[in-house]
Amino acid sequence: MSGFGLHAQRADTPSPATHPLVSLIKPVCGLEKNLYENLVTACNQDYPNYEVIYSLQNKNDPALKILEKIRSENSNKKILIVVDETAVGPNGRLCNIYNASQKSSGEIFVFSDSDMFLEKDYLQNIIAPFEDQKVGVSCTLFKAWKANNIPESLELLSFNADFVPSIVFAYVTKASIACPGGSQAIRRDVLEKIGGLKPLANYLVEDFELGQRVLKTGFKIHFAPYVAATGVDLKSFKDWWRHQVYWDQNTRAANPVGFFFTWIIRGIPFACLYTLLAGPQAAAVFAVTLGTRITTTIINSLFLKDTDGIKAVWLLPFRDLLGIFVWFASFVKRKTYWKGRQFIIQKGKMVEVS
Repeated sequence: MSGFGLHAQRADTPSPATHPLVSLIKPVCGLEKNLYENLVTACNQDYPNYEVIYSLQNKNDPALKILEKIRSENSNKKILIVVDETAVGPNGRLCNIYNASQKSSGEIFVFSDSDMFLEKDYLQNIIAPFEDQKVGVSCTLFKAWKANNIPESLELLSFNADFVPSIVFAYVTKASIACPGGSQAIRRDVLEKIGGLKPLANYLVEDFELGQRVLKTGFKIHFAPYVAATGVDLKSFKDWWRHQVYWDQNTRAANPVGFFFTWIIRGIPFACLYTLLAGPQAAAVFAVTLGTRITTTIINSLFLKDTDGIKAVWLLPFRDLLGIFVWFASFVKRKTYWKGRQFIIQKGKMVEVS
């Protein structure tokens, strides 16, 4: 993780030899913390040939006013606001992206979630790998940031200390498909070859399914050496719990066998259990395990430039202990939640509960 992080922070920014038209699609659903600040960064890219498409599914969505403000402030940019209630499946995020793609002109699609903060060199970084014609999908890592309370700090630790390293591990070792949808680009011709976006709209983990189909067509998935930032927006411990279970349900749906065996690497809970069973003489095992976990998390945070994670590292043992209960809940719970909607998960697909 550290090596990848160091590479990701390099000063020289790759610049594509050509500048194909890019459609930067931002699916939006409701208000979020720092929504304006995050969305407006899509309009400030140092890339000469792109359009921004903000997509909503509800004409009464309060975020629409923010999008209209951004468009009026950036009248020199090509900005489209798509409001389309068409639902091609239960996955609302995918429906939003699909509706936006129907209005797009780009040779390359970039899908970037509404809570992503994009630096000015984001587009040219994520587009650069397409100079290799064998690359069908380009992704970037993204770190969580701006945690303002304990639930958000727990979420940030889960993301930066667990999710990010696991994605890097999967990508480097090829142990699983690493294709995170929050910051993802795909060539239009490749998307057409895999059947488009519409068939993905029933899947809980549509980004994993997209990556799987791209690989089956013979194209590669490439990680650009870049780290974007995603906000955390949680008001309560209940919000944290629900979102953590949702994340583990996603991981389990994408790789059920691999996810099951993640209990092996959950050091803190088992070191704690061992200490309770074996008595005080086993305390050294717990101390070494905890020290190693905290040290690696701090190193990881330094490379991600994650100052919030370093400040919140005291919460790490509590997060790891709670994590084993989240892991268990993801196996027994069949319901999941997204933007106030409730779904049942059946064989990796979503069925909305009326």
